[in-house]
Amino acid sequence: MYKKVPARFFAAESGEEPVRQWLKELDANDRKTIGKDIQKVEFGWSIGLPVCRSLGSGLWEIRSNISDGRIARVIFGFVEGTMVLFHGFIKKTQKTPSQDIELAYKRMKSLIRR
Repeated sequence: MYKKVPARFFAAESGEEPVRQWLKELDANDRKTIGKDIQKVEFGWSIGLPVCRSLGSGLWEIRSNISDGRIARVIFGFVEGTMVLFHGFIKKTQKTPSQDIELAYKRMKSLIRR
């Protein structure tokens, strides 16, 4: 089996990888759960709910249920045939907050302009 869309972390011009840093702050079991969900998208694209959902404007979210009933999201987009992980966060409201979507979109635009 092969990856239909390989994933990579977004790297700011400074070299910082915000999603990688966020993942490192989580405990090992939560990282593993999120990693498996990312892998499902890599190998199973195009995949839909419950794992993945379109946010519009070229952005998608990976939906993960992690420990203590929490919900994690990783927002990604496609750049040159690669799935780029732009933003990760623990969801605290029913709707995905617009500031999280805007941050991911800003990162995507900055990568496309480079």
